[in-house]
Amino acid sequence: MAAKRFPVEAGHILMFARSVGDDNKVYSDPDYAKTTEAGGIIAPPTFAQSSAQFDPDYFLRPKIGQPWFGSGKNPTGAVPRAGGGGGGGGGGGGLHAEQHFEYHRTLKAGDVLTATTLPGKTWEKEGKRSGKLVFSESVTEYRDQNGELVITARGVGVRTERPVDQSKENA
Repeated sequence: MAAKRFPVEAGHILMFARSVGDDNKVYSDPDYAKTTEAGGIIAPPTFAQSSAQFDPDYFLRPKIGQPWFGSGKNPTGAVPRAGGGGGGGGGGGGLHAEQHFEYHRTLKAGDVLTATTLPGKTWEKEGKRSGKLVFSESVTEYRDQNGELVITARGVGVRTERPVDQSKENA
């Protein structure tokens, strides 16, 4: 889930752009950015995803004194929460399958966003190796300090009914 309040600051935009290897000056040079159609520093695509770092309860964030799920399969022995990126439901696993961003206007340095996450559609398909696949969509709306919709983010997760038998894969 995204943070309830997410300040969009030029320094954060710069660090995000560097982390994804994008050296476009509209993300880092205020003088250059003033000469563009945007008229100032703007945020790169997918920047809104970093709002999770402002959420103290973000489930993937390590918590001091608690086991951390991490990025592998139970690397520290912590069990992922149901519906999270690493499991839940059935005997299989879960993963983040898709992410879509719809921009209603350019996100600019100085904006302060609030985020509301709502459940989206769910659907099922039959997998060849893992049984039933259950897809779940979540929709996050990011609104600016004036209450105007800036970004709609749609994420899709998928859970499998059972784990894929790796011994058959390697045969």
